Amino acid sequence: MSPEAFGNTFEAENARPIELFADRIRDSETMGAFEGAEILGVAGLRANQGPKESHKGMLVGMYVRPQARNRGVGRRLVEAVIEVACTRGVELLQLAVVSDNEPARRLYARLGFVEYGIEKKSLKQGGRYTDEVLMVKDFSLESR
Repeated sequence: MSPEAFGNTFEAENARPIELFADRIRDSETMGAFEGAEILGVAGLRANQGPKESHKGMLVGMYVRPQARNRGVGRRLVEAVIEVACTRGVELLQLAVVSDNEPARRLYARLGFVEYGIEKKSLKQGGRYTDEVLMVKDFSLESR
């Protein structure tokens, strides 16, 4: 697995009430990639609320199982999130990715995301800090 890539731990998430996850699902769009009944990956879109931020969305929870990597699964998941974002009127699609996840950063760049900042010491696990690279895809810069 890739626990360093996520902002929370399995233990912390597992201890939360199921209603929290129902709220997350209700307030976002979640896509899955399947091979038969087996889930290969997931990715979500969380659209911002409120009159001043409703033009923005966040690609969240992106994960592809190790055995499904390098098969185009991640690309198709991100493309699905982009498509849903466009249909929901999102103008800026943001994401954060751990700085040492070069394959993910390359994938996002190929799909039109650009780096705009680094959040230093964004995550901390086992006494080790990890920076996150902030990326955005601005739909107003391209013809849909």
